[in-house]
Amino acid sequence: MGSTRERIGSDGSARYTALFRDLKGRQRSAGTFTTQRKADRAWQRAESRVAHGQLGEPGRGRQTFLDYVEKTWLPNHEIEATTRQSYCYTLRKHILPEFGPMRMIDIMPEHVREWVARMKRGGVRAPTIRQCFVLLSAVFTTALNDQVTFLHPCKGVKTPPVPGQPRTIITPEQFAVLYECLPDEQSRLLVETAVESGLRWGELTELRVRDLDFATRMLTVSRAVVQVHPEFHPEGGRFLVKPYPKDKEYRRFKLSSQITAKLQAHVVGRGLGRDDLLFQAPEEEGPRERVPRLDADPEALGRTEPNRAGRRYRHGTLTGYSLGRCRCDYCRDAYCRYRASRRADGKDDPRGVRGRDTDGHIPAYWFRDTIWNPSVKSANLMIRVRIHDLRHAHASWLLAGGADLQVVKQRLGHGSLRTTEKYLHTLPDADETALKALSKMRNRASAV
Repeated sequence: MGSTRERIGSDGSARYTALFRDLKGRQRSAGTFTTQRKADRAWQRAESRVAHGQLGEPGRGRQTFLDYVEKTWLPNHEIEATTRQSYCYTLRKHILPEFGPMRMIDIMPEHVREWVARMKRGGVRAPTIRQCFVLLSAVFTTALNDQVTFLHPCKGVKTPPVPGQPRTIITPEQFAVLYECLPDEQSRLLVETAVESGLRWGELTELRVRDLDFATRMLTVSRAVVQVHPEFHPEGGRFLVKPYPKDKEYRRFKLSSQITAKLQAHVVGRGLGRDDLLFQAPEEEGPRERVPRLDADPEALGRTEPNRAGRRYRHGTLTGYSLGRCRCDYCRDAYCRYRASRRADGKDDPRGVRGRDTDGHIPAYWFRDTIWNPSVKSANLMIRVRIHDLRHAHASWLLAGGADLQVVKQRLGHGSLRTTEKYLHTLPDADETALKALSKMRNRASAV
């Protein structure tokens, strides 16, 4: 039952606070008024809204967007650690600087349109704008459902189009060239396992010996590892093992006899136990020293490309790096020498040598920069290939070879057949049948 409480101000005048109880039985204020009659009407209206399920309180909409996101939305939103990390980076860089100080009830569709247009003018790519907009819309969808606001400012706002691009699938012939360029036995086995199984990176690097039954060649995918900043790890680590893969369901499928034999020999040769990782990060050979890579006379190197002001500077100088915005090896080395001299004079705090932070799992960035990218460059494939593209290749090769669509869907852990269908006819020779039919009809016309 609501009530009215009289309050005496510092000037001796009486004011009346309307009190009511919410669904949890907590006493809340419906406002302070100059007369008792107005206060009585206020708590009666508030109780009526509670009785009809209209729980919105005007005061909640007056909080800033920053407070709502940091105190309500993020702490109570159930999301994956990697998703939370991505959301936080996007919020801090693109969304909070724009909407953080504004009150929730003050943010209108016109403000969102201005924000989208400003990012576009600032050179932000369309996919990034779309990602930011989706996150902002998710925040306001929750706020609208919780009756923090009664208007969704993202409704009716359009973002720049993000055109779909066709997948470029590595062919078996290109893969064979790339395979020969890999530097060591473990990296070759890891890459071959990736293309033979279609596993995601997190599933592949979390595989343990117990997950593969060598007698039946059945592989069970029941976990995945993700790499996050310690800020987003429950225990402050780098690698977080999830007790389920991305699709939230275990899956089992059979490997070929040749890759199973190679994996078994790998396990025996390294003396791996049942719970050991199949693929482990190699031990570091020692701390890396930062040394300038090149030494040349700046007078003989020429000048940088014109900057925005149209000015050019000599390569291999500090001005070439800082004002000319040149990042060639010579300009980077000049800056490296400058920073090294300042550290030696005690003018800057030296940064420690960066090591490979791992608990045994292979860091994705280390494998990409140290193993994968140099091998792709040596193979000279003339196409951009990521390690994740081996999963696409697995699906495409299976379908091109006549495998059943449902079987491929189950092997890859797709949620629907429509996702798997995207891999049909993706190899470069997929259009050969159509071209032969076209040639046949054209030749018939020319023969008349």
